[in-house]
Amino acid sequence: MESIYKQPDPQSPLTEVTYFILLSLAPEDRHGYAIMKSVERLSRGRVKLSTGTLYGALQRLLEQGWIAQIEHDQTNHPGRARKVYRLTPLGKAALNAEVNRLHSLLSAAQPHVLEQAP
Repeated sequence: MESIYKQPDPQSPLTEVTYFILLSLAPEDRHGYAIMKSVERLSRGRVKLSTGTLYGALQRLLEQGWIAQIEHDQTNHPGRARKVYRLTPLGKAALNAEVNRLHSLLSAAQPHVLEQAP
């Protein structure tokens, strides 16, 4: 049976939002607010997600099969369920492809435009 999810194209760049969301989910499962804070930290404050941007991106990633909603966490907020997201194998493949693509670009540029550290 053929999967409804599309394999990531290693030559297609991810958007910055998608990249940082996947990167934030790589070490552990997170709920939306934790993803927002993690993305801000990982990007050193450059990427600050609004809730609309975050949940739109999460919905698209769910539809692509790159993340999965795994549970509702009520540990710290009894009576108020939080959706928790996990990186799927397809999401890991997409993130790895992007890291390899960026590494290749940086490696090609380094001898030509970047100053070498002493």
